[in-house]
Amino acid sequence: MNELSSPSFPSSLALHSGETSGASLLRARYGHALPAPAVWNETLDLLLSHRSVRTYLPDTLPEGAIEALVAAAQSAASSSNLQAWSLIAVEDKARKARLAALAGNQKHIIEAPLLLVWLVDLNRLSKIADARQQPAEALEYFDSFLLGAVDAALAAQNALVAVESLGLGGVYIGALRNKPLEVAAELGLPPNVFALFGLVVGRPDPARPAEIKPRLPRQAVFFREQYSFGEAGLLDVEAYNERVRAFQLEQGLPQQDWSELIANRVRGLGSLHGREQLSDALHQLGFGLK
Repeated sequence: MNELSSPSFPSSLALHSGETSGASLLRARYGHALPAPAVWNETLDLLLSHRSVRTYLPDTLPEGAIEALVAAAQSAASSSNLQAWSLIAVEDKARKARLAALAGNQKHIIEAPLLLVWLVDLNRLSKIADARQQPAEALEYFDSFLLGAVDAALAAQNALVAVESLGLGGVYIGALRNKPLEVAAELGLPPNVFALFGLVVGRPDPARPAEIKPRLPRQAVFFREQYSFGEAGLLDVEAYNERVRAFQLEQGLPQQDWSELIANRVRGLGSLHGREQLSDALHQLGFGLK
């Protein structure tokens, strides 16, 4: 299949009587009915329809899709227009399999036709400065690495929105950071380049559809003027735990409070899967991080 398909409204999301698409998407995203804002459009429909897709058809991507995704990525904002990121498209099955092994054996990396690896790239900036016979001392500081990471994330999210606008699906792969030195070797990365995360892209398998996952209540993450998460926020989290459990029951998933998931994730080094050594690895990859 090489034809582009338009984004579709989630098949599992039934509109209630008199309900707009915006209200229905808000209900799915927050786990309960909410009035749609007075302002709404098709772009918001697309954004709120986001689902992490982990099952794919073996179809190749439509011709020109990768180039369109790169153009979308390069249209994202960039700090000081430094454009401190790069992107590697991995389509070779053997290389995808090796990267999947380094990322915890996630089968969708192999199953999907494309893995995009987003890079913090200070190498290009260093070479440009060197070509002009100028020092590049600022690249030795942590803010330069952070700048590249932010730029790469903004670019990747633009690309993911473009992916979904084409009727395709995707899911981020943070586990590439589990083995940063091995990933760098596999991708032939020079010093001052780091694989920040991956993005799997493909055509979702309609027989195994992904669903919209509920998020925290708006008031738990959105504040006016000053930060204000406290006791009331913890009550919001408890209400969210109930919505998560309802979603899990509906999807036939194991029951677990979101709070329990978070507590397990942050309680010790074991949950980092080797990423507790990331600072040392970044130094070995040439980053100063002063």
